[in-house]
Amino acid sequence: MSRLQAPKSGTRKARAKPSAKPPAKAHAAPVEPPLLIRSEDALVTGLEQLKLIDPKIIGHMLAAAGHPPLRKREPGLEGLLSIVISQQVSTASARAILARFRARFETFDASEIASARDDDLRGCGLSGPKMRTMRAVCEAVASGAIDLADLAHLPAEEAHARLVTLKGIGPWTADIYLLFCLGHPDILPVGDLALQEAAKLALGLKKRPDQKKLARLGQRWRPWRGIAARLLWAYYASIKQRAVDPASVLKS
Repeated sequence: MSRLQAPKSGTRKARAKPSAKPPAKAHAAPVEPPLLIRSEDALVTGLEQLKLIDPKIIGHMLAAAGHPPLRKREPGLEGLLSIVISQQVSTASARAILARFRARFETFDASEIASARDDDLRGCGLSGPKMRTMRAVCEAVASGAIDLADLAHLPAEEAHARLVTLKGIGPWTADIYLLFCLGHPDILPVGDLALQEAAKLALGLKKRPDQKKLARLGQRWRPWRGIAARLLWAYYASIKQRAVDPASVLKS
């Protein structure tokens, strides 16, 4: 951030620094209940509400990064399985595997995928662990043990907890699905290193917060932590002068 010039009058104006302290209570109440972030209009509304809650820090990040991207992705079983398919492989490999998978399972029917033979799944390019995760997810969906669409309307912690009960679905996978596939407004992926570093820079911290500390710091942005996450990624990208796309695993 560039140094401010002293006023010509000779008096030096103190430069405002970001603060990790929770902001004072906003004068205007946030929109309740929070909107699902599934459109640019919803994103704009969320940013406006977030700035009311924490005007200093959010204003600082918006000035540096500008309007963050929406990054909306396919909801439901297709979106979740696409994340699973794309993890720990290159973008090119993920696209190839996903294309083969879509050719074999056109409708992403949970019962059909759950009962598919190993040879069919392996032929799409899936590893053993991913095959087991897919079967676990599809069995839960087919049996009604989990309703992926309903997660968008649950409190953040409850939605996250339900997803990670599925075998093979970890915290980051759950958060990315809730954020970009369902548009949940209040998800903060505290295990994401770019978000941790962005919070350090935006809040003027001496060191990068770990998951527990970022979770505590993120309480200041409830119930719009999903908006804060998008802005933090954009802020980190602007500071580091490089692209940061947390949802790149979902590109098809």
